[in-house]
Amino acid sequence: MARRQHLTLSLLLIVFLFLSISYFFTSAPAAARDRAASLVGAAVPNKQQPAQASTDDQQHNLNHNDATQPANVAAPSATPGFSIDLGSLPSLEGDSIAPKLENATLKAELGRATWRFLHTMAARFPDKPTKDERTTFETFIHLFARLYPCGDCAQHFRDILAKYPPQSGSRSAAAGWLCYAHNLVNERLKKPAFDCNTIGDFYDCGCAEDDKKKEAAAGDEKKGDKKE
Repeated sequence: MARRQHLTLSLLLIVFLFLSISYFFTSAPAAARDRAASLVGAAVPNKQQPAQASTDDQQHNLNHNDATQPANVAAPSATPGFSIDLGSLPSLEGDSIAPKLENATLKAELGRATWRFLHTMAARFPDKPTKDERTTFETFIHLFARLYPCGDCAQHFRDILAKYPPQSGSRSAAAGWLCYAHNLVNERLKKPAFDCNTIGDFYDCGCAEDDKKKEAAAGDEKKGDKKE
């Protein structure tokens, strides 16, 4: 009797163990699936982070491009440069703008350079100037007489202009007038006078090269006419 009870308990124990093992194997996949789902759910945001980062990078690039693009500003004027209000032009008559120049050496160097500039300008002045060119030449001479960086020299030159206004009817008139004014300055400084007929030899303006080019061009035109 005791042996039969022992066998019965053994069978019940075996059945219990079998059912426990069966339950474990049947419930393990579900738990594993739940565990896997939780892991996948946790991993999905991590996978989406690069996409979010990419979106942030795109937004950063857009902001950077906006910062580097020039702001909408008014278009520049179609007319370059600036316009001069003729009504605000300074008077041609007036005192010297620069003070007296005390350095004798600098004064002499300045005078030589200035006369070379003026004689070259006159020698290259148009032979048949327009009204605008004549006005420009005469206005420049008067303003030059105020701006010259030797105040006392400028005053002496303005005294000459008061008696002998600049001539601009032609190249010869402009060059002749300037040579005469130069000789008046030399007379005051007790320097020898220039021969106005040969002053072009002393101040080479490069005009001879222009004349040669004109002669060569004229010769080519004549040759072309003969061939035709």
